Amino acid sequence: MKISSYLLCFTMVVFSCQSVKKTTVALEAGISQELALYRKSQITEASYNLSFAIPKEKESPILSKLLLKVTLQDIEQPLYLDFNEKKENLNSVVVNGTSIKVVHEKEHLIIAKEYLNKGENSVEVNFIAGELSLNRNDDFLYTLLVPDRASTLFPCFDQPDIKATYTLSISAPKGWSVLAGSPLYKETSEGDYVTYQFEKSDKMSTYLFSFVAGEFKSVSQNVNNFPMTMLYRENNVEKISESTDAIFDLHRQSISFLEKYTQFPFPFKKLDFATIPVFQYGGMEHVGAIQYRESKLFLDNSATDSEKLSRGKLIAHESSHMWFGDLVTMKWFNDVWMKEVFANFMADKIMNPAFPDINHNLQFLATHYSSAYDEDRTKGTHPIRQNLANLKNAGSLYGNIIYNKAPIMMRQLEATMGKVDFQKGIRKYIHNYANSNADWENLVEILDKETSVNIKEWSDVWVNQSGRALFTDDIKYDDANRITNFTIHQEAEDGSKNIWPQIFEIGLVYPNTVKTIKINVKDRSTQVTDAIGSEIPISIIYNYNGFGYGVFPTDANNLEQIPNIKDEVARAYSYINVYENTLIGKIPPVVAFSSFLKGIAEEQNELIVRLFSNQISSLFWDFLTPKQQAVAQTELELLLNKRLESSLPPNVKKTLFGLFESTAYSKSASDKLYQIWSKEISIPNLKLNEDDYINMAMDLAIYKYYKSDEVLKKTRESITSADKRKRFDFLLPSISNDINVRDDFMTSLKSQKNREKEAWVQVALANIHHPLRQEISKKYLKQGLEMIEEVQLTGDIFFPKGWLVNSVGKYSSVDAYEIVVDFLKENPNFSPILKRKLLQATDNLSRAQIIKKEAE
Repeated sequence: MKISSYLLCFTMVVFSCQSVKKTTVALEAGISQELALYRKSQITEASYNLSFAIPKEKESPILSKLLLKVTLQDIEQPLYLDFNEKKENLNSVVVNGTSIKVVHEKEHLIIAKEYLNKGENSVEVNFIAGELSLNRNDDFLYTLLVPDRASTLFPCFDQPDIKATYTLSISAPKGWSVLAGSPLYKETSEGDYVTYQFEKSDKMSTYLFSFVAGEFKSVSQNVNNFPMTMLYRENNVEKISESTDAIFDLHRQSISFLEKYTQFPFPFKKLDFATIPVFQYGGMEHVGAIQYRESKLFLDNSATDSEKLSRGKLIAHESSHMWFGDLVTMKWFNDVWMKEVFANFMADKIMNPAFPDINHNLQFLATHYSSAYDEDRTKGTHPIRQNLANLKNAGSLYGNIIYNKAPIMMRQLEATMGKVDFQKGIRKYIHNYANSNADWENLVEILDKETSVNIKEWSDVWVNQSGRALFTDDIKYDDANRITNFTIHQEAEDGSKNIWPQIFEIGLVYPNTVKTIKINVKDRSTQVTDAIGSEIPISIIYNYNGFGYGVFPTDANNLEQIPNIKDEVARAYSYINVYENTLIGKIPPVVAFSSFLKGIAEEQNELIVRLFSNQISSLFWDFLTPKQQAVAQTELELLLNKRLESSLPPNVKKTLFGLFESTAYSKSASDKLYQIWSKEISIPNLKLNEDDYINMAMDLAIYKYYKSDEVLKKTRESITSADKRKRFDFLLPSISNDINVRDDFMTSLKSQKNREKEAWVQVALANIHHPLRQEISKKYLKQGLEMIEEVQLTGDIFFPKGWLVNSVGKYSSVDAYEIVVDFLKENPNFSPILKRKLLQATDNLSRAQIIKKEAE
């Protein structure tokens, strides 16, 4: 670049900064991108000193204090702190020693510029902590502040690119434990309370600040010179014994792998964690104090390999965030997918040495593909990278696209660049942006220098466009039955002109061998030159190595051959491909269902059994007609009974039992389910735990088993955990066969306080809207749709989608479809963000109208 170009660029930057300063920020609710950009230019340094006094009674307010130290390089405009609570929660504000009037507008505490100094400033605020994100229970609480919930707790700059340190003090009742993101350095008792003072934390974004307080047990281990502490409430002795060492070891293995892969040492003062019974997510990567859903970590000896692997991946995912998200953080939440894709991507890599007996290519396929397709095939799909004008809508960005399609994209990118060059780029990214913020363009710029591939051009379709490819083929043979032409064509499912460059394999199957051919798709049509001259194969298996992304050709007349495919990845993807071809109308559901039945009869791999158990359940409930269901249920019951009595590994048997239980509504099946629950019969090599017996009891109630009242009573008496008993009591109305009880329960959900345990609410909704109850329960659908905007405002990031999936998403009937159509017609200004979630949740409902009509 010439000198004149540098001067021009510098002049433009200066002019741009001056323009920002002279333009008054248009204040709006939430945190607009305009406000975030201005504050980033205004603030150079910030630190929070926070104290919270937690009373014994959860209804009592938490009196709090903030001392904010902030360095400003611009005081031409006011200082805006985010505080999404009522003005009455702000008791007093003192700025640079001067008490000022509290000015609170549109969720912001506003400090006029005349009170500010250019350079260092102090802001003291006495306030009542906001309740929305405190997750208060009778004897414990925990903060969960992602993506914009820190401002619902305390006044702050709630945007990811203003990193700050935190000095925290918490007063809590005696007998409670407290965990925060930095080490504890002082503990003082006074009466019935203990004050915990923590060291100044590492720098972090507001959404990563956290604390947990309550009646927890504690255990510490020092694994290979890496000390860690865990808070937990689990009281099952077997689970504690079976799980504790594994939990610590998996954390240490994850940290060791990440230090080696990134060539960057563990970046924070400590790594502790807390397991929480009612936690909304699987986990959350708070700096120094990860939070987990307790049931995901504590397993007993009945746990399957998949459950253990799932636990390992969860721990590896949250540990990976310490580098990808916590150390290097996105500039704005439109790139939230970056931290999630790397956490998932690294978690897959970490689990390879941790679980050497598992086929990890198969595990990657089973984890990501079906979930990614579940959203990407819908009219509510979206690109991996999305626009975000205001942080209040950041929760809508989360979903299967960023958690499951993005890792598929990243694996394709690694394969395209090569593992060595890709890792070099990632190491530079971590080192260049440590303790700072970066966006996708920053990473693309680094990766572009490590490869001859045009990464920006490559990512434009994979990252910035939505949808997937539909593949077709054109194969010709000569008189000697040899291939003379093999062309693969690609078109976008959504009708756009997008082309997804990608690498995958095709398998040509012969009686005694399989010829695999690597395909590098770059254009709309690709010649498979390595296939020319080959004999006619018995079958052609597309995406043989499970790397490709899209819907591939499949032979509907040759599906019975799938169980005979020896390669596990190829076999698993063939089942996925059958399901996807069924949903786009190329295979009748009853034909696909029969092919899955054959798979159940023969499959020995747990991951594949789990994969098609989900698919066969979807086919059964969503796409078979009532007549077809009647036949299919009998076939499925007989087959599963036979398989459960056969000699199978415990993990495979446990998975098949879950499928049996989910469809055990016939008289004979529910009788057997009751006999298993009551332990009158025992299935050889099937290990069941307390949670399994609770689930059986609830299913028997939904199936209207004549002894269900007795079953529920005895089940409740047998529950040893107070937390699990509370959950069971919450769910009881949802499984009641008294419609008045269910009516009252659904009415109760109109109150925000009755929706606080979001994971419980989603299970309850699934019970209410079970397919066997839908003729009665469809009356609740309109209420549920009308509540969704409030659910978004008051719930956490996954709750709106979960609310829809577990209500209207359970249906396949014409009546339910018409309710959705009418709702959208009656609400033309319905939130585009929520409409997208609704279209995702009701994709099967929409497709069922066409598929079932064709089957009748």
